Amino acid sequence: MKFKRIILSLAAAALVVGIGGGVIGQADTTATDSSATSSSATSGSTVQTKALSKAYVVYGAGLASEDKDAVASALGVKSNYSELTATGSDYAKYLNSAGTTDASMISSVALAPADPGTGVKVNIADYNGSNNITEVTSQQYAMVATMAGVKDVIITVTADKSVSGESALTGVYKALAADGLTLNSENTQAANGVLDATQPAIDNNSSDKKYPGKLMSAVGSVSSDLAKQRQNGDDLATKSDIEAMLEKALAKQGIDGKTSQTQITNIAVALSKVQQAPVSTSKTYITNVTNVASNLANSIGNKMANVKDFANSADAKKAENFLVQIWHKVVSFFQGLFN
Repeated sequence: MKFKRIILSLAAAALVVGIGGGVIGQADTTATDSSATSSSATSGSTVQTKALSKAYVVYGAGLASEDKDAVASALGVKSNYSELTATGSDYAKYLNSAGTTDASMISSVALAPADPGTGVKVNIADYNGSNNITEVTSQQYAMVATMAGVKDVIITVTADKSVSGESALTGVYKALAADGLTLNSENTQAANGVLDATQPAIDNNSSDKKYPGKLMSAVGSVSSDLAKQRQNGDDLATKSDIEAMLEKALAKQGIDGKTSQTQITNIAVALSKVQQAPVSTSKTYITNVTNVASNLANSIGNKMANVKDFANSADAKKAENFLVQIWHKVVSFFQGLFN
């Protein structure tokens, strides 16, 4: 017992020394790598290349000031959330759609880090007991954000009055940019095209709560296959090729009979643009979109994320794990001295 107490005392002392010396050297290396990532990201990153470092809330510029506190409450905003505002100019910047006014930017979003590998999960929160996002579903938001290059975040969306919800992702992209990661505009625009193309099919099947998840799962699986084709050096798929792939994916989900040929054609055109966008050159994208497509297949309703999905930044977790590893090595070292 005496030897064990000596081991623990010496190990603790050594760990303190390590934190004051060698561990700082490791932290400096990590900081340098993160800085380099952020620098390259500002020119427009293919996919999100680092964990979100903190939580953000992005209010729509059209939000009535007297409703701001109630919106913050609906979004679950805490005192440590960094606050931003999404404007009409932001919408034009990220989605290449001119003519949008600040007044039309009604929906607001909160963005929080998720555990690595979680993908994108979206909750649509009620405002004073009502769901004011009248068209876009949680499943659409999740897949479209993934196609834009987003990963491992939890997005919460709400609005103080009834809106379609199309502008909400602008706030997501603005928060990522504020965190040091500007996504490639070709990706965000191509992804938004998928949002537009899938909306009529979802509107026509509004009574089927399973349909949005199954549709977006099928769309995601096709996008994954298209990205693989591009990365293998194959010719880009034609519209008819993509239609055939999509029809097969819809049949697998059991919703081929609920999706019209016109809707399939329009979605195929949108998927073609995603295949041509930079995001489809990334192996990370294939992993991300496949993961989210799998999650969406059985996703129903407005709530995709639970408390267990929220996390601190991946960088913070790496630092914590590094200290644990150092502790175990130090203890093992001193145990070896007494064996």
